[in-house]
Amino acid sequence: MIISTGTASGKSLAYLTPAVASCLDGGTVLYLTPTKALAADQLRGLRELRITQLRAACFDGDTPFEERTWVRQHANYVLTNPDMLHRSVLPRHAQWSSFFRRLRMVVVDECHGYRGVFGSHVAQILRRLRRVCARYGSQPVFLLASATASEPGAFAMRLTGLEMAEVTSDGSPKGATTIALWEPPLTELRGERGAPVRRTATAEAADLLTDLVLANVRTLAFVRSRRGAETVALTARAKLAEVAFSLAGTPGPPTVDGSSPDRDTPMASLDPGTAPPRPGHGTTPPRSDQGATSPGSDQSALSWGVPDSAGWADLPDRIAAYRAGYLAEDRRLLEKALRSGSIMGLATTNALELGVDVSGLDAVLIAGWPGTRASLWQQAGRAGRDGQEALAVLIARDDPLDTYLVHHPQALFGQPVEAIVLDPDNPYVLGPHLCAAAAEIPLTDADLPVFGPTTPNVLDDLVTQGLLRKRPAGWFWTRRERATDLADIRGGGGAPIQVVESATGRLLGSVDEPSAHTTVHTGAVYLHQGETYLVELLDLEAGVALVGGPEPDYTTFARDVTEISVLASLRSHDLGPGSLHFGEVEVTRQVVSYLKRRLQSGEMLGDEPLDLPPRTLRTRAVWWTLPASEVAILAEEGFDLGGAAHAAEHAAIGLLPLFATCDRWDIGGVSTELHADTGLLTVFVYDGHEGGAGFAERGYARATDWLTATREAIASCECERGCPSCIQSPKCGNGNEPLDKRGAIHLLDTLLRSTPSAS
Repeated sequence: MIISTGTASGKSLAYLTPAVASCLDGGTVLYLTPTKALAADQLRGLRELRITQLRAACFDGDTPFEERTWVRQHANYVLTNPDMLHRSVLPRHAQWSSFFRRLRMVVVDECHGYRGVFGSHVAQILRRLRRVCARYGSQPVFLLASATASEPGAFAMRLTGLEMAEVTSDGSPKGATTIALWEPPLTELRGERGAPVRRTATAEAADLLTDLVLANVRTLAFVRSRRGAETVALTARAKLAEVAFSLAGTPGPPTVDGSSPDRDTPMASLDPGTAPPRPGHGTTPPRSDQGATSPGSDQSALSWGVPDSAGWADLPDRIAAYRAGYLAEDRRLLEKALRSGSIMGLATTNALELGVDVSGLDAVLIAGWPGTRASLWQQAGRAGRDGQEALAVLIARDDPLDTYLVHHPQALFGQPVEAIVLDPDNPYVLGPHLCAAAAEIPLTDADLPVFGPTTPNVLDDLVTQGLLRKRPAGWFWTRRERATDLADIRGGGGAPIQVVESATGRLLGSVDEPSAHTTVHTGAVYLHQGETYLVELLDLEAGVALVGGPEPDYTTFARDVTEISVLASLRSHDLGPGSLHFGEVEVTRQVVSYLKRRLQSGEMLGDEPLDLPPRTLRTRAVWWTLPASEVAILAEEGFDLGGAAHAAEHAAIGLLPLFATCDRWDIGGVSTELHADTGLLTVFVYDGHEGGAGFAERGYARATDWLTATREAIASCECERGCPSCIQSPKCGNGNEPLDKRGAIHLLDTLLRSTPSAS
């Protein structure tokens, strides 16, 4: 069964009740979560139940070795993660025989996080788990908990390989939430090709956080990086310090006129007798450059709830930043400060979603689209948790998807449009797990249906490569090394690149080799657990990236050039006068430079060249073509055909995450006026992972909706010739040349003319 409902709807209670009952009845429970932090939080909750017969324990990389034997032999509620299940529990299943014999339930929590290549790996780990359970005679119930998503039952079936019932109706009590969609204005700054630069989401978030704190509205601001969160908090504190300084010595809460103040000094029309506005009653926080009252109105919008002049000096201390890695006692102090009101505003990354109680808040600011509707509602749900009314503000970043959403609210408030995408049959994922399964228990013909329809062909390849040996009794792993080392479940294959702090020699983590070219190239700004580092050197031969240096005040975007060839078209149908295809391609990519942009303003600081070798990738893609007759009409109308296709490609990459749960960095694209394999104007969008990840396939299935949204995103942007909010891409190796905004709109109009629904 999968339960797919909103934040604070009681999912934990729904699985805890039968899980604890199973333990009291002599059974065991396995709880899986994507992160160690959430497992630790769940363990605290279980211990607070004070049920003697419930022996709950975490089993992860932080569990001391002396405790692991006790967990295997005595725990009846084990909390772990897919990595530990893959590398430790399943390969040593004989040591867990007593636990597996009595296993009644497998709880897969936060399962919407299992998407793309990582989700495909987890799907195969769960199939290996089912096989081990069968070995010990148990058939546990799989209970999955997910945030709201499209087609949760179909996703759960692909994840587990089992028939699924789905629960999607949410009857939990909730107060009204006012949702504001906020688009920062274009500034006087100019970026690439003279394109206007939009004010950054973090700068807008700092302004709004300041205004809301002044209005006594307890507010949480979600920002994508720790540096961004700290920038928001510091900027807001500085603005509050200016307010405190300007009002020092003022007796009681002052009243100022409603004139529009300076951008950097957030003030509002104030009235000592007016209570702070409550979210949900049609109020929205005023922009600090607009004042708090509309022209011709004398109605007060904000009231600062400081009782006397002595309180103004403490204003800056009412905002803080939450940093990942806080100790438990620090979290408790933070919770206490939020509850007491001594802190009214908190800027954080999504790390705050795990292990910290943030109930009782009035407003949430979300700086940039968080990736999925599920994440949006999860973050928005942090406010108004006890049936209170709440305010949530989504602040758009300079990105085509953000632009589309603020201009098309129906994409957020209608039916869910995104499905959780994974591809368990990807041979590059399936192969290593078949080796691991054979090492656990030799594979037989009866096991093949468990792993999916492509298993026989993949097994033949593994035998040819000498990884498995075929005997009359089945397939055997005969090598000395660990079979589990073949699968890098959170990476994309290849030997991982170790990320090392140069000053201390401390290993910070690793990056899979395919991603290293774009994330840890020399000069890249690298983010690790919220900390920002500068990459001093990438040594691909040694497999090491050295990082260090002061925290830079800019971000970097790797830019690549790409060539693509079609290997096979697996499916196709007409798309207007053109045609749409899904199939296998070979992509050759080379990172050629990186772009530097200032964090606070978005200003472009330069494009630095790089010398990295090309990489070849066999993957899957969706592509569309237009016949020469239609192309000729567009050319006669004066459009730059290459620029139109290029612009449509950039925007399509930006919009695909709305329909497939991926990031724009998980996919890539190529466009050409005349492609060698098709002989036509062609635009490709491909999965950036070996063998594919299911994203392009989802684009093929939702092509009409996806390309319609792409067209609307370009058309609704107010720039004249194109900007990062519509058709410019920060990772374009051609320097965003050529681009034709009007041509892209006409090209997509032609493609969508009388288009039947894609399926």
